[in-house]
Amino acid sequence: MPLSHSPVATCQLLGPSRRTRLPTDLPTPCPRAGAAPAAEAALLPPPMRAESLPRHVAVVMDGNARWARARGLPSAAGHEAGRRALEETVRLSRAWGVRALTAFAFSHENWSRPKVEVEFLMGLFERVIQERVAEFLREGIRLRVIGDSSRLPVSLQKTAREAEEATRNNSQLDLTLAISYSGRRDIVQACRSLAQKVHDKALRPEDIDESLFADELETSPAAELPYPDLLIRTSGELRLSNFLLWQSAYSELFFTDTLWPDFGEDDYLEALVSFQSRERRFGVRKL
Repeated sequence: MPLSHSPVATCQLLGPSRRTRLPTDLPTPCPRAGAAPAAEAALLPPPMRAESLPRHVAVVMDGNARWARARGLPSAAGHEAGRRALEETVRLSRAWGVRALTAFAFSHENWSRPKVEVEFLMGLFERVIQERVAEFLREGIRLRVIGDSSRLPVSLQKTAREAEEATRNNSQLDLTLAISYSGRRDIVQACRSLAQKVHDKALRPEDIDESLFADELETSPAAELPYPDLLIRTSGELRLSNFLLWQSAYSELFFTDTLWPDFGEDDYLEALVSFQSRERRFGVRKL
């Protein structure tokens, strides 16, 4: 599971975007708001600067199984520890003023894993979403789930839809969970959609540009957000593993040997400090 040192705080659950884009008796969602309260800037640990924070952070959460094996534990224990690490990352993102967090929870390729592990993960996703919706509403967190939902258990599909609807007006943090997600599949389905529009004479081939293409991606509902500014991968692997391939074209990359369940405040701060030290040119040479 791309889902791997932290004192774990009790907070919310476990945000891709277009261009840089549960239950019915729950309390009324928080109204959409602008920037996070200015007081939160005071929570930034040095040497972080509010003006140089990435607006959108994406995370490939890798190393849960290795973490468990090193301790003689079943993989389920690693995934539970990984969930707690994500909860802490969500808490820190909101507290520090990051506006969107997108987490790679389960890849399309992960369906080939042992059935017992896959079933455990599906149940874990459903349980965590159900348990955290009320907290998302209190904390102003908007939840989205992207990926091939057709392969998910029906009950998880329903839980995700209800949570998305309940939190749709929240604005303090956009949290996106990529479950059964494939960057290549996302690009292919966008191409098919545009091809169908051309076939139906609703669109001319010469009118297709990056903007129209981005509109067809699974991240298009988050069009008001930038593409990921920073993409973090844990566990020492140096690859994207089919995650947000189109959206991360100009993302800054940060790799760490830390396994995801051990990824805590110090690790996150290291990644953000690294980001703020970089010069982003987007292919343009500055004279």
